[in-house]
Amino acid sequence: MNKIEMIEVNDKDLGCYCLRSKPNSTGYKNKNEWLMERFHEGLKYIKIMENNKQAGFIEYTPIEYSSRVVYGENYLVIHCLWVHSTGKGYATKLIEICMEEARQQNKAGVMVITNPTTSWTPSKDIFIKNNFKEVDKAPYGFELLVYKLNNSPDPYFPKDWDERLKRFENLTILRTQQCPFVDIATENIVEGANKLGIEAEIIDMESRAELLKLSPTPYGIYGVIYKNKLISYHRLTVHSAMKRLRKLI
Repeated sequence: MNKIEMIEVNDKDLGCYCLRSKPNSTGYKNKNEWLMERFHEGLKYIKIMENNKQAGFIEYTPIEYSSRVVYGENYLVIHCLWVHSTGKGYATKLIEICMEEARQQNKAGVMVITNPTTSWTPSKDIFIKNNFKEVDKAPYGFELLVYKLNNSPDPYFPKDWDERLKRFENLTILRTQQCPFVDIATENIVEGANKLGIEAEIIDMESRAELLKLSPTPYGIYGVIYKNKLISYHRLTVHSAMKRLRKLI
């Protein structure tokens, strides 16, 4: 019989799920430091353990501290949901933990941002299965799903995505450390750009206000812009980065 446990990561039991096989990598260290700075804001990072082995995790936080570009009041926002062992109901168990906490805190509900074109966001299907409803869309395939607990107004995306891109003519990488893969994603863009003789500027967004103002997509934590065009919001290989940049040279 499988032994299933839920372990809440905290400042005394730190260790993120992603990149755990590379604990000395910059991305892994940055993520753990980022977590340390978020716990006091109400962020929760919960791992599901199967026979003492990590099988998945969920990360969520109050919307006022979220790394996602979405507006609303009194919601919890799921940043990440990932399970290694599928078909066992683990994803639903993790979602239910978040939903129960929202009830206990008298929240308006729980929201999540999905995108069918990338694995960098949670899968939409599991949330539809758990009675989340789609309430908004944004360019590049982003969807806003919500499970509401009362009659509060729906959350919503900004509408000024084109205007955001117009701010950046030079190659610019906008990022936070919410995802441990942001570091390697940045390195690949910089390496590809260097090979093409393009200088990249890196902007580390330090606050939610800055993120809400600058991010080119709802994903929030990572975006690459060149000549007012979105290059990527997820990790690219060096080859893929060069291919996209060449089209704009």
